[in-house]
Amino acid sequence: MKKYTKVFQGTAFSSKSPKEVQILKENLFCINDKGMIEKIVAPEDADYQFLLDAYQGEENFHRLADGQYFFPGFVDLHVHAPQWAQAGTALDIPLYDWLNTYTFPIESKFSDLDFAKDVYQDVVRTLLANGTTTALYFATVHKEASLLLAKICAEKGQRGLVGKVVMDNPEQNPEYYRDVDTQTALADTEEFIIAVTELAKSSKQGVYPVVTPRFIPSCTDDALKGLGELAAKYDTYVQSHCSESDWEHGYVQDRFNKNDAFALHDFGLLRDKSIMAHCNFLNDDDADLFAETGTAVSHCPISNAYFANSVIPIAHLHSKGVEIGLGSDISGGFSPSLFDNARQAVMSSRMLEDGVNTALSANERGVPNSRITINEAFYLATVGGGESLSLPIGRLTENYAWDVQIIDTTIESAKLPIFHANENLHDVFQKIMYLARPENIREVWVQGEKVHSRI
Repeated sequence: MKKYTKVFQGTAFSSKSPKEVQILKENLFCINDKGMIEKIVAPEDADYQFLLDAYQGEENFHRLADGQYFFPGFVDLHVHAPQWAQAGTALDIPLYDWLNTYTFPIESKFSDLDFAKDVYQDVVRTLLANGTTTALYFATVHKEASLLLAKICAEKGQRGLVGKVVMDNPEQNPEYYRDVDTQTALADTEEFIIAVTELAKSSKQGVYPVVTPRFIPSCTDDALKGLGELAAKYDTYVQSHCSESDWEHGYVQDRFNKNDAFALHDFGLLRDKSIMAHCNFLNDDDADLFAETGTAVSHCPISNAYFANSVIPIAHLHSKGVEIGLGSDISGGFSPSLFDNARQAVMSSRMLEDGVNTALSANERGVPNSRITINEAFYLATVGGGESLSLPIGRLTENYAWDVQIIDTTIESAKLPIFHANENLHDVFQKIMYLARPENIREVWVQGEKVHSRI
């Protein structure tokens, strides 16, 4: 008989398609030594009872208690790790002012590695506790502190994709917080890529370097060109902000006489491993370019409500074949929870469809066919993120990583309103998506290893 490293028994929810949730009732999940799901066995399968008899009572057998369920780990495609230190503050001022008055001063402090360690350990711990098993991080301009974040992800067991931020444009960045010059920015980025690639060799769940121009206004043409060349040379991920707000969108048009998408593409920064945050002002040509190049969108619905000056047409972009996942955008978004962001994604999409200006008639007020369901938001938080990163994560299916949250609906301080032993399981799923809090996340596993437990 095939020996498995771990076997889990319980009911799981996983996306079958963007609109359909698959319910795996009382299945056995057989995990190999690489932390991958090697076999899933349903109760009606011939070897179910045989496997149950073989593993039940063993130390490597884990059975869920009543009221507990498996969820895939969430994939957060946009986190500013240093901004955790300012989360929940200054969200009511314009983006340009917010960056210069609050964000850049905070980020400049990460030259102090002790301060960086305190913040980075806490943000990784917090995201894991919120069910985020994979995170795509912006760090700061500081090479050593950025490498420290990658090391903390490796140590705590989170799958971290980390970028040393590049911002070398003296016209748009304060003197106290920017790269010394373009050559230094590119040299530091290359050294960072090499160091994280080496670190990844000893990280079971994987850590990855990411080429990270902050956004076009922050970078000179030479930096953007050099970063595109580094991404190609080392076949790395790329992340940046794209067409987020009126100010940024207008700035790029003034500088290049084209939209962000085409400007980034000219510098070699749109590729199959590229994830662009926000993208609220993408037009159809931009969206076609994203689909053609395999570039994904990180949808940050809470942050967009504060800084994007618009609601992104997620359903429309999906219909054009653009890959989309969810991002918290700490701290432009105040919540580290992708549960919260999934809920906001649904609400924002409905407001876009219905419109908000009551001076207009109902048929003029909104944008038709814009709404998404909670099933679709769940897809974005899991499968959408995994596909955006081209990694086997986000689904509970064979040959995917065992990245899971164990959701407990019976926690006394956060009990979900489930009053019938045989409640419809899709209703249970919806209640979890709309009502779960961090207290409900009892355990988190990444690549077959337990990385968080709530006593």
